Parts: sequence; C-alpha cells; structure tokens
Amino acid sequence: MPDSATIEIATEVDDEVVAAFEHLIPQLSSSSPAPSRELLTELVDGDDTVLFLARVDGAIVGSLTLAFYRIPTGMKAWIEDVFVDDAARGHGVGRGLNEAALDEARRRGAKNVSLTSRSTREAANRLYQRIGFKPRDTNVYRFDL
Repeated sequence: MPDSATIEIATEVDDEVVAAFEHLIPQLSSSSPAPSRELLTELVDGDDTVLFLARVDGAIVGSLTLAFYRIPTGMKAWIEDVFVDDAARGHGVGRGLNEAALDEARRRGAKNVSLTSRSTREAANRLYQRIGFKPRDTNVYRFDL
C-alpha cells in the first residue's frame, strides 16, 4: 500500500462512486444503508456540501463530507462521515482527507471547522489532535426525529 493518496472533490456521481459507497459505508456504520445515487448527487451538487474522495492507485478508498452553514456570527463548517477502507488505514488517507477539507473551509471563509468522533475510535482521535483539532469542553446533544 502506498503511503499517499490522491484527494479530490467529487464533481459527478457515476457507477464507480456509487459502488465505492456501497463497499465503504458498512465499514463506517452497520445501521446506515449506503446512500443512493440521488442522495450522492445532491451532496455533490449542493452549495453547502463538499464530498471529498480519496484514491490510492486509482481506486476510491475513502471519503469525507464537509458541510457549511451560516449563523449570525459567521460561517462555520462541519466534517461528517469520514471513512477509510480497512485495507488503506494507517497510510495517510484520513490525514489527506481532513487537510483537504480544512483547506476548502479556509478558502470559503469558514471561521472554524468542527467534528465529533466516538471515543472508541482511538486512532482517529489521535489523528484529529495531531492535525490540530482541539477537544472542546461542551455537551453534545442530539434529538432523533
């Protein structure tokens, strides 16, 4: 496995992208189905979302979604659904995805970028802190609809 990945912003959804998500989503979540072509197209075409793809030797091995939102105090961004194929972990793919997302957030003028990560994802949490993310002293709440 090479130590570097090519990171790109998805500009279209083709059979390769759909198949990659069908393969990768189960590695992220056992309770969430793979997104449909239509949903992926909405993400790619949306003004407030950026879908990043990581490739190694031409194959899609990871993804990250960056979402932007405006509030009265400025624009913020949020990283969601970061995943890297089990076989590609430990080779800089996650770092590359996150750094590309941070660059895009800077380019668009976001004042900060947030994310959450389960405490059991120890390698991911170490990576986020090495990149420069700081843990926040806050409560995170969710209301399921």
